[in-house]
Amino acid sequence: MFKRISRRESYDIVIAWLAISIAFSLAISRGIGVTMGSPIQQIPWETYLWYLILSMITVGVGFILHELAHKFTAMRYGYEAEFRKDNLMLLVAVVLAAVVGIVFAAPGATIISGTGITSKQSGKISAAGPFINLLLCIPFALILLMSGSLDLAVPFQTLLSSVGMIGLQVNAMIAAFNMLPVSILDGRKVLAWNPAIFIVLIVASFGILIATVYPLIL
Repeated sequence: MFKRISRRESYDIVIAWLAISIAFSLAISRGIGVTMGSPIQQIPWETYLWYLILSMITVGVGFILHELAHKFTAMRYGYEAEFRKDNLMLLVAVVLAAVVGIVFAAPGATIISGTGITSKQSGKISAAGPFINLLLCIPFALILLMSGSLDLAVPFQTLLSSVGMIGLQVNAMIAAFNMLPVSILDGRKVLAWNPAIFIVLIVASFGILIATVYPLIL
C-alpha cells in the first residue's frame, strides 16, 4: 500500500512535517523568541532545539498518520488520494506560532480524485484523520504515566515526561483544529455525515487539549 505514495507526495509530506514541527515547537515553548531582542520570551537555543526535536518526533507521527489515514480510507473506497502542501499556510503557521504562540495547523490537504463520492464516504474519510490522532493520545498518555510511576534517573524521567506530554498536546491540537466545522476542515464533512460522531470527536479532541494545556498556563 505504501507503494501508492508518489515521490511528489513524499516531498510535500516531508516539507509540511518540517514546517509544522517548527511551528509546534514555537507554540509549545509559548512563542519563544529565537531572534535577538524578542519581547516574547527568551530561552537558550539548546532548549529550543530540544523542543524542536521532540516536536519533530511527535508531529511526525501525528501529522503523517493523520494524512495517511485520509489517503488509505479514500483508497479503500476506490478513490485516488494524495497529500499536497500549502506553502502559504505553512508560512502562516510558523509566523503565527513565533509571534503569538498559537498554531494554525493547515499545512495542506489530501486531495481525493474520483466521482460519485457520497456524504457517508466523505465523512468517514474526513473522520479517519482526527480519529487516528485521538488513538495516538493513548500511547503518549501511557508514556506520560510511566514517567511518573517508574523509578528512573532524572534525565530519562524528564525525556519520557516531555515525549508523553508533547505527544498528547500535538495530537490533541491536530485533532481539535481539524474537527472545527468550517471551510475545508474535516469537521464540516463529519458533521454533515453524522452529527453524533462529530460531537464525540470534537469533545474528545478539545477535552484532551484543555486537560493538557490548562495546567501549564496556571
